[in-house]
Amino acid sequence: MRPSLESLRTLAECVRLGSFAAAAESLFLTPAAVSLRIRTLERELGKLLFVRRGPRTTPTDAALALAARIDRAMAEIDEALGEFQGARPLVRMTAPPSFAARWLAPRVARYQSEHPGVAIELDVSTDMRTRDMFDVAVRTGAGVWPGLEARALFPVDLTPMLSPALLGDDRLAEPADLLRFALLPHPHWPRWLRETGCADDRQARYGPIEYPSHELNADAALAGEGVALLPRSLFRPLLDTRGLVAPFDHVLAETDWHFAVLHAGETRPEPAEVVAWLTSQVALDRSA
Repeated sequence: MRPSLESLRTLAECVRLGSFAAAAESLFLTPAAVSLRIRTLERELGKLLFVRRGPRTTPTDAALALAARIDRAMAEIDEALGEFQGARPLVRMTAPPSFAARWLAPRVARYQSEHPGVAIELDVSTDMRTRDMFDVAVRTGAGVWPGLEARALFPVDLTPMLSPALLGDDRLAEPADLLRFALLPHPHWPRWLRETGCADDRQARYGPIEYPSHELNADAALAGEGVALLPRSLFRPLLDTRGLVAPFDHVLAETDWHFAVLHAGETRPEPAEVVAWLTSQVALDRSA
């Protein structure tokens, strides 16, 4: 039979305090109840725990060793309970790499400083096997995904960008002048050119590499490899510092949007609060 935790704790208190009476006061028990628990424990363990000499009781060597280990175990239990009760709610977030690096990361840091009671775990993995392992995610598209609730953040406002070094002293009077440069491949180039009056994009010279992300496209543009079609909202800091320039104001309208999504039926308040905070940050950006 495994002894009860309370009986083991009683043994540890008797050894630590040196008497049954002191242990009884510490445990809010009567001395008789402590004595009964120790006798029961000795019967369950099949070993003598205390040697009684008149009114005094002295723990055996085995009792001393067992009590020391019980004390360590109780300390670990207390520590585990403290960590459990003090643990911050965790919100797991996923986002595309460019969105995470250019827009989300600094705002997540701000959220953490304003909400120290909530822990944010940000994942930028593109592994499809783990794409549903989130509490809040940023997804790009039309805003309809089965089993998910979506809140619109802002559109993917694509516009051409290139490095000032590549532009040099050239003057771009009209969008068709971009065709003098290599265009970094993007599926929406024909549409952007068509909307700005370039009815025929067959004269366009596309770069040899189609990069899989906006981030890599931006890196290629910074390196002077060509003109990238990039979202202005994500890469505005590069425009502000003139790492890149956007020679024309036109952005593609009615393209995909960035959405903050969470699982339908989510009952925890923290994920919904994070989504609401993200939408509030978009509103602040617009007002600024």
